[in-house]
Amino acid sequence: MKTKLSFLFLLFSMFTFGQVPHCGFDFTSYLVVKAHEEGKSDNISDLKITLVNEKGEEVINENNKYSWKLGNQPLIFSKNYVISKPNEPIKWFFPYAGDTYLLSVTNTFPAEEFYIKIQDTKGKFKEQLVQLQAFNMYILCSSENERQARTFGPRTNNPIDVVLVKD
Repeated sequence: MKTKLSFLFLLFSMFTFGQVPHCGFDFTSYLVVKAHEEGKSDNISDLKITLVNEKGEEVINENNKYSWKLGNQPLIFSKNYVISKPNEPIKWFFPYAGDTYLLSVTNTFPAEEFYIKIQDTKGKFKEQLVQLQAFNMYILCSSENERQARTFGPRTNNPIDVVLVKD
């Protein structure tokens, strides 16, 4: 009986304490866009940024294939927003990105297959189509960042820098 209890305790310990801790963002990454004018660093407001295919057609997130949000809808970026109270230092909803546009995607998102379409809702800037790359994704969990650090080539967690041209 004592041997059985010891074995059960050992088995319980292996499953309880031997598990690899998971990051809260294990299955999520972000695409982050910083859109600005030539020679300026301020992000331009009032843009509509949409995930599109090579023809410029909106991508529909069928059955949450590409993002855990916006199921069966077009994938449209939202503006990062300030969550701090007045008279406090600025804190952003997505703290790693500052004043940018965001889209939450799955970690298995095939970035190279898609583009982003950037449209100015006020008509000051020309519409642009920018092809995505895997290194455009913000990978938030440290284990994935460590793996990425051991590889050569462009690094993740950099915004997609887009310079807009006046219309």
